[in-house]
Amino acid sequence: MPDAVELIRAKRDGRALTDDEIRWLIAAYTDGAVADEQMSALLMAVYFQGLEPRELRAWTAAMVSSGERLDLSAVPAPTVDKHSTGGVGDKVSLILAPLVASCGAAVPQLSGRGLGHTGGTLDKLESVPGWRAALPVAEMIEVLREVGCVICAAGPGLAPADRRLYALRDVTGTVESIPLIASSIMSKKIAEGTAALVLDVKVGRGAFMRELAAARLLAQTMVGLGHEAGVRTAALLTSMDTPLGRAVGNAVEVEEAVATLRGEGPPDLVEVTLALAREMLALAGLDADPAAALTDGRALERYRTMIAAQGGDPDAPLPRARHAQVVTAAESGWLRGLDARAVGVAAWRLGAGRARKEDPVSASAGVLCLAKPGERVEAGQAVLELRADDESRFARAHEALSGALEIGPEPPGAAPLVIERIAEA
Repeated sequence: MPDAVELIRAKRDGRALTDDEIRWLIAAYTDGAVADEQMSALLMAVYFQGLEPRELRAWTAAMVSSGERLDLSAVPAPTVDKHSTGGVGDKVSLILAPLVASCGAAVPQLSGRGLGHTGGTLDKLESVPGWRAALPVAEMIEVLREVGCVICAAGPGLAPADRRLYALRDVTGTVESIPLIASSIMSKKIAEGTAALVLDVKVGRGAFMRELAAARLLAQTMVGLGHEAGVRTAALLTSMDTPLGRAVGNAVEVEEAVATLRGEGPPDLVEVTLALAREMLALAGLDADPAAALTDGRALERYRTMIAAQGGDPDAPLPRARHAQVVTAAESGWLRGLDARAVGVAAWRLGAGRARKEDPVSASAGVLCLAKPGERVEAGQAVLELRADDESRFARAHEALSGALEIGPEPPGAAPLVIERIAEA
């Protein structure tokens, strides 16, 4: 039987671990036989030494095998899901799941919560009165069968090794490791049982991957893991220098998502959503036009049905913040830049996000982008509206936004929102 200290030394010194060693390590850690401090040391060794492709395949497979794998065979429609690596104002999942379902696919969207400057899909939807994130597996599959889409939390039986490893990486400075990110995301998606998967890998100031080369490597790694596990997988690299859409927060993003489902969404949000929808439908083998489903009301009706199926009231008023302040333009000119990370941090400080997984979030806090890059502003014009239930939060939010606005005499050059597509050759 392997020994944890032996494996720590081996990976520290650059030796590739065998498949048997990796299977033992993940199983022993999940069962509590390997201590947190030992796994912390091994994660740091992986951070510096990396994992070879064979090691990463074995690591991911071991994480999948640490729990159950959902059986979606009872779902009659082709299954396809989407995962985003996280951004600011990224409410795409709220629109995409019912949109793609209205085109004939089944979308089992197991989502997460926000951490730091990036928002979480479950936090956003929990601003809808009555909506439930936690569904038993049988109920989740029934909603998927009946509605065609479900957005809910992953149950405790799904890749439990990842649940423990993610919490450990968060407190040991090992989050930004491409093999560990890739195995974390893909183990959950493979265990979810979907037949196809589209990855939205964010790139830029508001993304975890700020550099294109790192984002491309992460996308290629995840696409490879998906195909090796029998999941048809593709990735789009999309820009996250500027918040997506005009709303950043929880209830405010739900409001914008519903507006988009009514055919009234901001152009950047619609463009990214439709690009991902087309990719999902292609992988599912469906010939359908998602743009038509946005304009004819099918997607909105599917959203309302999904919300109701999970206990929510799609007609209930969303929470509204008690207080608001604005950030104004210091000069007249063209808004050339709006730093996505700064806006995300401001929303977090207003109460929309959390520093630790157990922290509560405010449903009503957030930031509205009253102007976006490419638009002309005048000195003193309100560019951002900050919302909070607690007035004491405004000061630190304003600090986060210092330098976030770039105003100049010329409009910014056009930059693509969808940068690149990656699929296995």
